[in-house]
Amino acid sequence: MSYAGDLTPEQAWDLLTSDENAVLVDVRTDAEWRYVGIPDAGPIDGRAALVEWVSYPSGRPNPRFLDQLADAGVTAGRPVVFLCRSGVRSIAAAQAATAAGLGPAYNVLHGFEGDVGPDGHRGHEGWRAAGLPWRQV
Repeated sequence: MSYAGDLTPEQAWDLLTSDENAVLVDVRTDAEWRYVGIPDAGPIDGRAALVEWVSYPSGRPNPRFLDQLADAGVTAGRPVVFLCRSGVRSIAAAQAATAAGLGPAYNVLHGFEGDVGPDGHRGHEGWRAAGLPWRQV
């Protein structure tokens, strides 16, 4: 089952700030949250959750993913925007949520920091590069 679609970081932010029911779910690992940073949910009244899609360092799928989404208030009919590092894990998360009847579920293109650029570093595209709110944990 397909998910609702892909959004640029700016489109995702517009949805989150214009729809008080929309929730942001960052599906990166705990290590990524701690060392790279997370979206700042303050401007969207805290409507964000950190739910690993896979665990670090094992790389194993999170067996409680759907339960943790429910704990975060993700339900059928409530828009959910998934974010990862570069926009790959978040597609899988959006597909899983959709298959479970949650959402509409969206993927943020380029994720939090995008793919590796020509200089060998990330951060040229995505949430942070777009200047959207974020913070260190």
